[in-house]
Amino acid sequence: MDFAPVLTEHESLDCRLPAHQTVPVVVASPHSGSTYPASFLEQAAVPLSALRRAEDAFVDELFAAAPSLGMPFIAARFPRSYVDANREPYELDPAMFEGPLPRPLNHRTTRVAAGLGMIPRVAASGEAIYRGRVPSETIEHRLESCWRPYHRTLSLLVEQTYSSFGGALLIDAHSMPSSASTLGTRDRNQQVDIVLGDNHGEACAPEFTAAAERWFRARGLRVLRNQPYAGGFTTQRYGRPALARHTLQIEINRSLYMDEARHERLPVVGIVARIMTGLLETMAEQARETLLPPRPLAAE
Repeated sequence: MDFAPVLTEHESLDCRLPAHQTVPVVVASPHSGSTYPASFLEQAAVPLSALRRAEDAFVDELFAAAPSLGMPFIAARFPRSYVDANREPYELDPAMFEGPLPRPLNHRTTRVAAGLGMIPRVAASGEAIYRGRVPSETIEHRLESCWRPYHRTLSLLVEQTYSSFGGALLIDAHSMPSSASTLGTRDRNQQVDIVLGDNHGEACAPEFTAAAERWFRARGLRVLRNQPYAGGFTTQRYGRPALARHTLQIEINRSLYMDEARHERLPVVGIVARIMTGLLETMAEQARETLLPPRPLAAE
């Protein structure tokens, strides 16, 4: 084996480190978790199948080659419908909770209005997740058991990468339902395969977005930038190009690799995984060119 799995806090994470990190790239999958606490399922007013529609199912598998390429890899084990690691920690709807709140909540966001805060109020179908109001102590419990361990680990990986190489690129890996893949297009009959989110140029150097777009287009995939997904909390928090910290979000159309209704992998999932492995190799090369100092010319 060329990487070392790491036992992380509360077993809420899957963190795999290469035996030796060789490139200034970190890969993260915040929404592919599928371990549902029994207490959460008891609270839920919708079936497990409805909750699972929010998962970025199998995305962690599509990017599993990262450690063998010399890149740290982190994936949440907790499901997105339980805790969304791509939200601010207190980005919540106060009306969801019963009891004193731990602090003022950031409830005036479009995501909270849609029911998609750090603790989501609704499932992907739009149905309410909970039978009633949620005890307010749930907020700190889920932050401490899921959200904070994930971001403590991710922050450490990014900062260690920066310290070792003088720069860092974070690949934030996601998937999108095929029903959303036409939202940024002029022709609603034309699905998009990949959406690259760089927070409209504020999260990473343009060379990274351009390199990813070239790779996917050369494979015959349809690509959009920032429509309908420009990035969430992760791109905003970790994308600091002026400080040599870059973040690129990648959304993959689920219909490319899975049966969305059955929640099963398609036979072509291996092909899509190889495309993502090639992407990581491409981004590693771009990171070397963009972030690492040029080697001095040998004396003649």
